[in-house]
Amino acid sequence: MANQNQQEIKIELSPEVAKGNYCNLAMIAHGPNEFFMDFITVAPNMNPARVQTRVIMTPENAKQLLNALAENVQRYEKTFGEIKPRQPKQQPGNGGIPNPFMGA
Repeated sequence: MANQNQQEIKIELSPEVAKGNYCNLAMIAHGPNEFFMDFITVAPNMNPARVQTRVIMTPENAKQLLNALAENVQRYEKTFGEIKPRQPKQQPGNGGIPNPFMGA
């Protein structure tokens, strides 16, 4: 049951923000009071890779994001099938982009 004391949050999405930013790498760090998430675009011949967006959240909000993302991934996989990590066509050193999330 929803809390009757909760207020409805109205959200505005400007056209500039609605375009979004493509990112294919995320770096996450934390301190005692915040989580720092940098969303980065890595592309061939683009050195250095550019941080597109930095999001700073409280630990509580970061955990809520983790749970919401997990729930949405489950829904996605239920509809479209399991998400499987893609292997790069070229290995790093041969012009490929290294994937920091894949084990060595």
